[in-house]
Amino acid sequence: MRAKARKYAVLEPLAIFAMIMAYIWDLRYQHPRLWLAILGLIVLSHVAHRERAGALGFHLRNLGECLREFAPAIAFCALLLVGCGMLFATTRPIRCDQALTAWMGYLPWGLFQQYIFNGYFMNRFEGLVSRRAAPMISAAIFSGAHTPNWFLMAVTFLAGYCCARVYRRYRNLYFLGAAHGTLGFLLFLVVPDSISHHLVVGPGWFRR
Repeated sequence: MRAKARKYAVLEPLAIFAMIMAYIWDLRYQHPRLWLAILGLIVLSHVAHRERAGALGFHLRNLGECLREFAPAIAFCALLLVGCGMLFATTRPIRCDQALTAWMGYLPWGLFQQYIFNGYFMNRFEGLVSRRAAPMISAAIFSGAHTPNWFLMAVTFLAGYCCARVYRRYRNLYFLGAAHGTLGFLLFLVVPDSISHHLVVGPGWFRR
């Protein structure tokens, strides 16, 4: 019975991932609001598992520790990206106010992605597979959602694995969301579309 229960438990996140992929590749064009139904199923899963928002990572605990430990590395990556953009003249020609608006808009999107990736998928797999495998599987799912954009797939697998390890230790989605939003915006700002395909995933990638 225990093996059977584990089997069904594995099927849940895989089914959610299949729905996300179906939405990205097809359903969003005919039913753009269907993502709300998928999000609703994820929320129902949290309710069924009696997971509160704080337990998922929506809290300020450990935020100071995260900043002290990882802010220097994030600042280094940010400066490196900006420096490469200036050196290779690939920075997008946008005004400072436009850049600020884009960054502010990317922060909640980064938080949302970290919630889905870590708050849901990482939490589910952590109880089903080994401690070593859970971050790898979660990162693979995160990367797979960015198919066929090879650039984003590589970035999200590496960054996703690191984020999963940080999440396991500190369980703070606000920090991860801010880091995701900041570095994601800088990738958009300095990586040319010939490489990033304008950060597009799914069928739209083939049209760029």
